[in-house]
Amino acid sequence: MADELYLATFREVRPAGTPLATLLLAHGAGAGMDSPFLEQLAVELARREIRTLRFDFPYMACARAEGRRRPPNPAAVLLEHWRQMVALWRAAESGPLWLAGKSMGGRMASLLADELGAAGLICLGYPFHPAGKPERLRTEHLATLATPTLIVQGERDALGNREEVAGYTLAPSVEVQWIATADHDLKPLKSSGLSRAQVLADTAARVAAFVRTGG
Repeated sequence: MADELYLATFREVRPAGTPLATLLLAHGAGAGMDSPFLEQLAVELARREIRTLRFDFPYMACARAEGRRRPPNPAAVLLEHWRQMVALWRAAESGPLWLAGKSMGGRMASLLADELGAAGLICLGYPFHPAGKPERLRTEHLATLATPTLIVQGERDALGNREEVAGYTLAPSVEVQWIATADHDLKPLKSSGLSRAQVLADTAARVAAFVRTGG
């Protein structure tokens, strides 16, 4: 039964050989674990020896079952679900575990990374503030975060662009890498000459390099 629960919960993509590391990968607010962004990223990570296990938050699982959109669960529910996913993984496996997430999923992981003893943290498009509300910062915990953290951020991200982030206080453990001309979904401008596929491949390479050095 435990194995069935494990298989039913996680969507796994693994490299051909022995994985360098395992990432628990959470989705953002608007799209679930089967979004094209996460699916393509997982494939690119597998090509670089990184295994990923994706999962849905409760509201997204309900939306999938009902065939209609639902708003995200309250933060307390999202955080508890993250804890449950890590506990489920640790009941079945051992070794270093990295937490990762797109936007909201990464933000929730960042709030728990130290508590859960994660080997490292990957945030893809961190929501430093709500859209149009730069005064409502979500950075207080990032100033004291001890877990090695990589934030891959688009230079034009409406939830925290390069100019804004330069003024924030981030812990020495936090490294921000920028994708030229990209938005919150890491989508670059056409004028950059880069495709979305190229950006996702580049993002996967950055993540793999960070994981390989242990942050």
